[in-house]
Amino acid sequence: MWHELRLFFVALQFLTRVPVPAWVGWRDDWMQHSVRHFPTVGLLVGGFGAAVLWSAAHLWPAAVAVGLSMAATVWLTGAFHEDGLADTCDALGGAVTRERALEIMKDSRLGTYGTVGLVAVLGLKAAALLALAQRDFALVLLALPLAHAWSRLAPVLLLRLLPYGGDAAQAKAKPMATQASDGALAGAALVALLAGGAAVALGVDPLHALVALLAAGAVALAMARWLRVRLGGYTGDTLGATQQGAELAIYLALLAARTHA
Repeated sequence: MWHELRLFFVALQFLTRVPVPAWVGWRDDWMQHSVRHFPTVGLLVGGFGAAVLWSAAHLWPAAVAVGLSMAATVWLTGAFHEDGLADTCDALGGAVTRERALEIMKDSRLGTYGTVGLVAVLGLKAAALLALAQRDFALVLLALPLAHAWSRLAPVLLLRLLPYGGDAAQAKAKPMATQASDGALAGAALVALLAGGAAVALGVDPLHALVALLAAGAVALAMARWLRVRLGGYTGDTLGATQQGAELAIYLALLAARTHA
């Protein structure tokens, strides 16, 4: 149990800017095992976003509250996943070779594809969250932690299904250049399922939750197929892009289900 707590803090330190206790320490193999706690970290990030949304909605219109909530989660994670999304769009948006795509991902500059991709995804997330908030405010408060948890299961799935697609020696986070184990995927999936069960118990329609889960799964599998063809595997940036795509898919699925219920 103590070791699992350590692994959770390792995941929290990797995915967010939240400080962790000094006793946690660091070992490369801890990072590999900590991926099973990615959905748990997502629950905390989404819960923080929901708390900001709830508080802000008492002071400002829903559009402002949604914007502040999104800004809060981006700040908490240090735009970690958004950076991966932008780099992936820049690298894979054009018709370039695998080698050139990997070079582009290492470039810190933001290009046209990255800018357009980032604006499109953030804009769609804001629009979907605003529409959900206007239709069912209680639902959007539950959707945020659920989407952040489930969308962080998607990169773990890629870590299990694909090999590392770049040069492992040049990876920014070398422990992430190793495929996840079945146990790590199972642990992450268990947390995600528990989060879904809690959301249903608190009022999310079970069918709507299932549609959202299937949407996130479809994004993950589509990304896995695309990355296998384009890069021969995943990179750290593409894991971030997968999380962003899965999160957006969950909001859109919940909105579609709620609108046509």
